Amino acid sequence: MDGFVRVPVREQDPKVRATNFGEVCLGYNKEEAESEAQRCLNCKNPKCVQGCPVSINIPAFIQQVKEGNVEGAYQIISQSSALPAVCGRVCPQESQCEGQCVRGIKGDAVSIGKLERYVADTAREMGIKPEGSKEKNGKKVAVIGSGPSGLTCAGDLAKMGYDVTIFEALHEAGGVLVYGIPEFRLPKDAVVKKEIENVKSLGVKLETDVVIGKSVKIDELMEKEGFEAVFIGSGAGLPRFMNIPGEQAMGVFSANEFLTRSNLMKAFSEDSRTPIMRPKKCVVVGGGNVAMDAARTALRLGAEVHVVYRRGEEELPARKEEVGHAKEEGIIFDLLTNPVEIHADENGWVTGITCIRMELGEPDESGRRSPVEVPGSEFEIECDAVIMSLGTSPNPLISSTTEGLEINRRKCIVAQEENGQTSKPGVFAGGDAVTGAATVILAMGAGKAAAKGIDEYLSNK
Repeated sequence: MDGFVRVPVREQDPKVRATNFGEVCLGYNKEEAESEAQRCLNCKNPKCVQGCPVSINIPAFIQQVKEGNVEGAYQIISQSSALPAVCGRVCPQESQCEGQCVRGIKGDAVSIGKLERYVADTAREMGIKPEGSKEKNGKKVAVIGSGPSGLTCAGDLAKMGYDVTIFEALHEAGGVLVYGIPEFRLPKDAVVKKEIENVKSLGVKLETDVVIGKSVKIDELMEKEGFEAVFIGSGAGLPRFMNIPGEQAMGVFSANEFLTRSNLMKAFSEDSRTPIMRPKKCVVVGGGNVAMDAARTALRLGAEVHVVYRRGEEELPARKEEVGHAKEEGIIFDLLTNPVEIHADENGWVTGITCIRMELGEPDESGRRSPVEVPGSEFEIECDAVIMSLGTSPNPLISSTTEGLEINRRKCIVAQEENGQTSKPGVFAGGDAVTGAATVILAMGAGKAAAKGIDEYLSNK
């Protein structure tokens, strides 16, 4: 294969995978990975590294793959990333590292994400762990939330010698990695749990079923339990709705609830004790990655699925790979369409949704063209379930129970981008709790920046 075309990655057949929750992408084997690695030009000024939010030394780890040295490649990645097997699967590489790859100018960018996944998966199979931390310095740091930002911050601090404890509100660690992203994109037992074990192997302690702001407050952690700094990585788990007529009908879900039931509670499994609706015809409102996850989950539960989005295909915020996979599996896209009312029967169950056609007008403040209703274009889609995937915002419990913690009008915690410092001394924050719902890798980048900020703060204290 010539250097302009990437080595294709093996996937489950669309017709088969649409009926199961097994992983869609099967990844590279040794021969495929080493062949793809040969395409890397080992640039003297690697723009791919600049495009990576956690600054992985990409040419260096790919060089180790070329030489067949998986352990060397893994340790290089682990210096920068606590979750390589996760990032290799769910990172939007096409707009980050691969988007900067010079190979992409006249051909395909190097498949950096798939190579990272290969290294992480192979290292896991070989029992390779990230290199441990230096001697403990005796300083205690609390991390709130065990999602990507919390795990990254905790791992980096542990490597610096800090005594780190993660407090997780749910019964299982992983945050959005376990409750938000479906099994067919990110296996929980084989990947997420193993990545968390690697973070714990650095000396990080983990306590589940602890709701900060209710079980214990941040002020109590610092004043009574001896934590000298706190990192808030609690995510954004509060769903948004449209507030249209009929939205209170039975059969209307937030994507958050629908995915949590399936992903965390394994409701798709026949022996699960958690109920989940198995709709016959389902409408998913939204066009992001979470909407694709909800739509593809509903499909696997047996539904005909329509994705309703008010802009066109070019404006879909979901990754092109996810949109492509959804189309291959048979999901129907009703674009330039917006819901205006949900209908229910005499018992209160959803029977359909009225939508109106849209057209794109002038660009808004972000440069996206604003959708405008087309008068008289209303039509109805019959359905028995509607899943709202319109984004999420942070739960206000932490901010409302912590003295001196500034929040903005979107209820997000205000923190400095370069180091995560909040308005409260010793309290840092990052990820979705600060930015609102974003990507796993951006949350990891924020956790990494905060770890450095905490180290500087405690070193100068």
